[in-house]
Amino acid sequence: MSVLELRDVHRTHGTGEATVRALRGVTLTVRPGELVAVMGPSGSGKSTLLNLAGGLDAPSEGEVAVEGTVLGGLDRKALAALRRRRIGYVFQDLNLLPSLTAAENIALPLELDGVGVRRARRAALACLAEVELEGYAHRFPDEMSGGQQQRVAIARALVGQRRLILADEPTGALDSQTGEAVLRLLRGKVDAGAAGVLVTHEARHAAWADRVVFLRDGVVVDTSGPLAEPEHLLDGATS
Repeated sequence: MSVLELRDVHRTHGTGEATVRALRGVTLTVRPGELVAVMGPSGSGKSTLLNLAGGLDAPSEGEVAVEGTVLGGLDRKALAALRRRRIGYVFQDLNLLPSLTAAENIALPLELDGVGVRRARRAALACLAEVELEGYAHRFPDEMSGGQQQRVAIARALVGQRRLILADEPTGALDSQTGEAVLRLLRGKVDAGAAGVLVTHEARHAAWADRVVFLRDGVVVDTSGPLAEPEHLLDGATS
C-alpha cells in the first residue's frame, strides 16, 4: 500500500479576480522506502503540496490519503491524531515551542498521544543524539543557534513510528556538513520503511531522493531520477 496519495488535487485560494490556483490536478504516489524530492520556482505550489500531504490544509478538489485513510473524511480530532502518530513534519519556520526545552519539544507529540513521560523522554534523547545534540536536552530554543534549532525540529519529526516524513527545506539554516548529516538521517528513516517528501531548491539535496517531481504554476511538469537537473525547470527555484 502507498503511504501517501494525492489524487487529482486542486487547491484554490480566494475568489474572483483575487483567485490563485496554487495546485492544479496534481496526482502523486509515495510508497514505503521511497524519498521524493519536490522542486520548482517560487510560487509553483511546493509548500502547498506539503501542507495538503500533512493534513494542514484541505484540497479544493481531489483527495489526499495517508496509508489508505482519506484525510478529508476525518473529523478534527481524528486528523490531529493521525498527524501525531503517522506524520513527521519539518516546517520551514521550525515551529518550536519557546517555553519547552529541546527534549520537551521532541517528546511532546509522543506525550500528546499517550506515551509515558519517561519513555517519551528516552525517545527524545535518542533523537537528539542522532542529530548530534546530546548536550542540548535542557536548552530552550532561544538558547540555541538557528542551525541547532533546525536539528531539534528534524529530531521532532523523526521521533516515534512516523510513516510519512514531510520536510520543507530542512537544511536551510545548516552548514553543508550538517545539512548532509540531516539528509542522511532522513534517508535512513525512509530506508527503514517510511515514505518521505522533501521540498528543496538544491539539486545536490534532491540527489538523495529516489525520484524528483518538478512543479510549475501548480502543475507537475516533469518527473525524473535523482540526478537529473533540467535547468529550464530549476530556473529561479527557491523555497
